[in-house]
Amino acid sequence: MPAALLAIASLAASAAPAASDGDVQLPVVRTVLPSGEPCVRASTDKAEKQPWSRQVLGLSRAWTFSEGAGVTVAVVDTGVGTDVPALSGRVEVVGDAGEDCVGHGSFAAGLIAAAPGEGVGVAGVAPEARILAVRGTGTRGETTAGQLAAGIRTAADKGADVIYVGRALATGKDELTEAVAHAARRDALVVAPIVPDTLPKDRTTGKPVERAPWYWPASANGVLSVGDYGPGGGRPEDAPPTHGADLMAPGDAVVSVGPRGSGHYYGSGSSLAAAHVAGAAALVRARHPELTAVEVARQLTVGGYPADPPQLDPFGALTTVLTDPPAAAPRQAPAQLPEDAPTVPRSRALAIAGAGGGLMLLVAGCAVVIPRGRARSWRPAHGAEGERRSSD
Repeated sequence: MPAALLAIASLAASAAPAASDGDVQLPVVRTVLPSGEPCVRASTDKAEKQPWSRQVLGLSRAWTFSEGAGVTVAVVDTGVGTDVPALSGRVEVVGDAGEDCVGHGSFAAGLIAAAPGEGVGVAGVAPEARILAVRGTGTRGETTAGQLAAGIRTAADKGADVIYVGRALATGKDELTEAVAHAARRDALVVAPIVPDTLPKDRTTGKPVERAPWYWPASANGVLSVGDYGPGGGRPEDAPPTHGADLMAPGDAVVSVGPRGSGHYYGSGSSLAAAHVAGAAALVRARHPELTAVEVARQLTVGGYPADPPQLDPFGALTTVLTDPPAAAPRQAPAQLPEDAPTVPRSRALAIAGAGGGLMLLVAGCAVVIPRGRARSWRPAHGAEGERRSSD
């Protein structure tokens, strides 16, 4: 992979104001806007080259089987702009989620479901899927566990088939675990990043703080947790480690749409990798509507490129045929004796046992009688008693 693309990944990870895609400078999407900064404006630039992620994911092959039609993917994030041509006519909004000041939710929605445009072919994984915009943050991207949990519940109650969550929090285990369980009861697959896109920095050293042992909702049971990689499989040096992810997907140096207009933006992070996986889940649910959310997650992980963790392969997820789980071992029948067991051997054994017992009694009796008989010169006991009386 060209060194220029690796340099691009580093630029994006450091949250530079713009990043290069060939000869074009694209604005970088962020998760949170600093206080006082205006909302993101429409980008006037477009990528001139096909994004590396589209080729790696093999989307053209996958689309011969499914494009996600009939499936709804909820985007629980900063909102999704309703003035995005690549998503035109396919965005349903809950509350005020149609306003996206930050641009992150719109960017993720584009990775999930943007229709292919002219030219370089920037497109989402499931270009016929529908998007349900659900606010999971404040207007500037700040969020709490309660906001994310409420977003997940709302998305499930609205009938979403796949629920994309654009955040990873070090707290909120109980609230977010319960929200995920609520979604599972409605057979909605929750997809979330295994770590935040960036870690907070130490005020003294300026270095990112150590990664927390768990992030939520990704660590909740039933969530498909996703880590990111960039061109050539690498990751920026200061990117949070993604060990423990269920699946890896392109997330660094990726291109998508913004909250309005037809221009492109640029971004990096596990939240963007999770968007790719959410799109792939839509492809699988459209092609295999009989599968449960748990089975869709298994289809994605087992059908991925062999690695540790596996890497997303939409074509593999769509075409892999999983065998049924091993059947339980047959229960062994209890041993039974024949109903009409032969009586002769049993009688013979009892006779032998009785004879042996009688012989033992005879020997024991002799051991007592013989010494006493010798002592009396073998005379009857009553005769000896009469002789003693006569002599007296």
